[in-house]
Formats: sequence, C-alpha cells, structure tokens
Amino acid sequence: QLQLVESGGGLVQPGGSLNLSCVASGFTLDNYVIAWFRRAPGKEREGIVCITSGGSTYYADSVKGRFAISRDNAKNTANLRMNSLKPEDTALYYCAADLRGSCPANYYAMDHWGKGSLVTVSS
Repeated sequence: QLQLVESGGGLVQPGGSLNLSCVASGFTLDNYVIAWFRRAPGKEREGIVCITSGGSTYYADSVKGRFAISRDNAKNTANLRMNSLKPEDTALYYCAADLRGSCPANYYAMDHWGKGSLVTVSS
C-alpha cells in the first residue's frame, strides 16, 4: 500500500518550535518532489514549502525564514522544521509527493498524500 504518514504535530506556545515528519511506505521518495500544504480554519489551502529530488527548495512568504524542509532519502522521510511559530500557523499540515513535478508544488498534480498532522499554536 502506497502511503505517506505525518507525525510530530501538537500544541505549542507562540514562539515555539515543532518538527513534522513525513514517512513514505510502499514507494521510495528519491525521485519525488515533496511538499507540505496546510489548511487553517476558515482559510484557503496553502502550499508552504517544497523540495525537489535534487534538493532545491521553495518557501511561501508566510513561512520563509522560519520553516525549513529537508529530506532523508535513506530513511524515506521528509521533515519540516518549524520555528518561531505564530497563532496564524495553526492548521492541519499535509505532506504530499509528486513524481513529475517541480517547486512550487501544484496541489492538483500530487500523486500521494498523507492524512495530515494538526499543529495548534496557542498560549
């Protein structure tokens, strides 16, 4: 079964940090573009970060300088380090993979999706 599974979400205070992980099973991530999307309550879905198979990255302005995406092909995993978190970062975060894509990622072109990990930033 081909799937992506996110982990690492939770409740954090403003200014805090979290690390989200995305593990693939049933396929290898080596040649895939990996992206993180989020959907906040009452807001449009947003593509926030992306990394190509070659390691090139894209960051949305809303997270640039605070978030960092990385990939570990040996572990078939992608990670999203989130620093200086703000209440407006509260959202359901999804990882996705696209075999033929580029960055920034196209939501409609992604081949595989995780079910999401909830991040809540609140004091």
